[in-house]
Amino acid sequence: MVDDEIDITLTLKIALEQSGFFQVEAFYESVLALSRFKAGEYDLAILDIKLPEMDGFELYRKLRKIDHKLKICFLTAAELGHYRETDSDIMDKLGKDYFVAKPVDTINLIERLNSMLSQK
Repeated sequence: MVDDEIDITLTLKIALEQSGFFQVEAFYESVLALSRFKAGEYDLAILDIKLPEMDGFELYRKLRKIDHKLKICFLTAAELGHYRETDSDIMDKLGKDYFVAKPVDTINLIERLNSMLSQK
């Protein structure tokens, strides 16, 4: 999970781990997360879109080059239409089910993540 808002990251990490379905490694900086990422080590990445240094879309592209099987879920505080036209390829490819609005409903998030992980 990568989100620069520490309180959100810690809250989601605790909720996801307490669900019994997930082990979560949390990062507050996209560059650090990318530097520690290894192919095959993670099944899913939860990325905030608005991050300093490297936004979630750019991080997504770099992570997928390293591991094309990695599943992605984006967190966003803005409407999807707010994002750059250059990122529409990601939104079109993944579909709206891969975007979760903040504030996050943890029960809904857990259900979505389990659904994503069960897909091939």
